[in-house]
Amino acid sequence: MTMQKCRYNAAEADMDGDRLLDAFRLLDDAVARGDTPGGVALVGRRGRIAGVHAAGAAHPAAAADGDEGGAGIPARPDTIYDCASLTKVVATLPLALQLVERGRLRLADPVAEYIPAFAEGGKGAVTVGQLLTHTSGLISHINMYSQGWTPEEIKAHVFAQPLHYEPGTRAVYSDLGFITLGEIISLLTGETLDAAARKSVFDPLGMRDTRFLPPEELRPRLAATEYNEALGRHKWGEVHDENALALGGVSGHAGLFATAEDLAKYAMMWLARGRTENGGRLLSEASVAAATRSYTTGLPANRGLGWVLKGDSFDASGDLMSLSCYGHTGFTGTSIWMDPALDCFAVVLTNRVFYGREKSVAGLRNRLHNAVAAACL
Repeated sequence: MTMQKCRYNAAEADMDGDRLLDAFRLLDDAVARGDTPGGVALVGRRGRIAGVHAAGAAHPAAAADGDEGGAGIPARPDTIYDCASLTKVVATLPLALQLVERGRLRLADPVAEYIPAFAEGGKGAVTVGQLLTHTSGLISHINMYSQGWTPEEIKAHVFAQPLHYEPGTRAVYSDLGFITLGEIISLLTGETLDAAARKSVFDPLGMRDTRFLPPEELRPRLAATEYNEALGRHKWGEVHDENALALGGVSGHAGLFATAEDLAKYAMMWLARGRTENGGRLLSEASVAAATRSYTTGLPANRGLGWVLKGDSFDASGDLMSLSCYGHTGFTGTSIWMDPALDCFAVVLTNRVFYGREKSVAGLRNRLHNAVAAACL
């Protein structure tokens, strides 16, 4: 099989080059099967990028000038993808942890201490930590985008939700919890979530292509997502998540766009226990340790702060990564996974929803993570 648009130096990252190519071929296979029009896979180890591989198309039917109706735009290593729920762990989580480090926020604080309206519906005792671990009692998802509400009306509706279950007794993955966290961060920083993330996360890490609300001139570099009837075309630069779009494109649960290489910088910071490439520090070692330990002992779940841990129902790590691995997925077909024991990580970005929501890259993630773990020398 011919490898397309692949750059790698496995030896420098102490990885087996042939096995790394096995991992990248899995992305080619997913494209050939029609699971996704294209994607980018990036693997790193011991602070180095071992390889990056782009396959298929960012937009199968678009012109390079940004209009639909052309011969297609190929996926490239620098293609920008709609990250969907990776927003939760790449923007919202580190901002929340930084506030904890500065003494501005505690995991045990009631959410209503910051947003009094949140106490409605019996939620007065729900804590910030329970939002981060998805044990808050909030329902997973509500259609708020089709109501014609303003962003402020949507937030008010979230805050007024009744408990769906007794907090701490279940783990139910909830967009609503991270919408609420995004609002707490904005209140405490005095900035919009996107501005806070730019200043305190993306710029310090050199994540130059990571942002909310990508400008129209970036469209030729963007991967398109699902066909939208109202637009009469595929979404292409507009956030795929409907509630995030109704919130203005910036939310704690979705809305982020990024490249694989930017997300590699983020993953390497976590594996370096909070340190940045230039010797600085984005998070403390204490924050990294706190975020990656389990808070759901006794529940049929394994959740850290934001992160999915080994054995959780959302775990996409495969069979061979260690018990200490952690990561997250995004609905559009994205994922980021780190394994501290192997000191390796994998970023997989696809736009599988281009073909419809029934398409899946779940098998690709697990198989690729197996191949990545097997490539570690």
